[in-house]
Amino acid sequence: MAPTQLTASNFMPQRASDASVLIVQTGSTLPAVRARHGDFPDWFRHGLGLRRGEVDVVDVATGENLPAPGQYAGVIITGSPAMVTEQLDWSEHTAQWLRASVDAGSAVLGVCYGHQLLAHAFGGEVDYHPAGRELGTVAIERLPGAAGDGLLDGAPAWFPAHASHQQSVLSLPPGAVALARSAHDPFHAIRFAPRAWGLQFHPEFSVEIMRGYVDARRPARNGNCPQACCATRDCAPTPFARRLLRRFRAIAVNAT
Repeated sequence: MAPTQLTASNFMPQRASDASVLIVQTGSTLPAVRARHGDFPDWFRHGLGLRRGEVDVVDVATGENLPAPGQYAGVIITGSPAMVTEQLDWSEHTAQWLRASVDAGSAVLGVCYGHQLLAHAFGGEVDYHPAGRELGTVAIERLPGAAGDGLLDGAPAWFPAHASHQQSVLSLPPGAVALARSAHDPFHAIRFAPRAWGLQFHPEFSVEIMRGYVDARRPARNGNCPQACCATRDCAPTPFARRLLRRFRAIAVNAT
């Protein structure tokens, strides 16, 4: 499917608020999880420590228009039930917009689907992981590339993070740097540009949300995820991963 071209008609005519951060919503969470815990934008706003009026949300999956690139200091792209390899029209258009936003100077953070979409936008390879789904609270290893990084510098050598995904970044785009990995996925954190990052893990997930995903995915396991990360009792707090949202907020809003 050919991507939608970036034209003036695809943009909001002007900023609707004084918010400094835009959340690009690329779908909604599982219905059972949403009924108890809200949806992706709620979790990100809470993790960022921002009030509702300090964050704008554009739901691109339902056809809402994106603003002109560069209008927001920070941009976050959420997870999605869609797959990057489907190359849906709204997704391909958003990929083009993300490249333009990075070029325009916005700080950009993609999470899960957003992480993969950034890799796709910059020329990396995204597809189903050959080992299947990664699900639960997993151990993340900091890589040498994280030294001096604006987002991951000073990360512990190992830290826990929540994960739920079938597709992964299989090869890096030109110039991208791997910052962290798990035993399952070599590219859990990537720097795509000096102020653009992707996280395959979910810093916005609470323990309760992670347990909701594990419970909901239970019938679909069938050996497609490591047994060690498929029990709700193994879901644990992820304090460092959670703090990355506040770090990103500081980078975006304070231009650090």
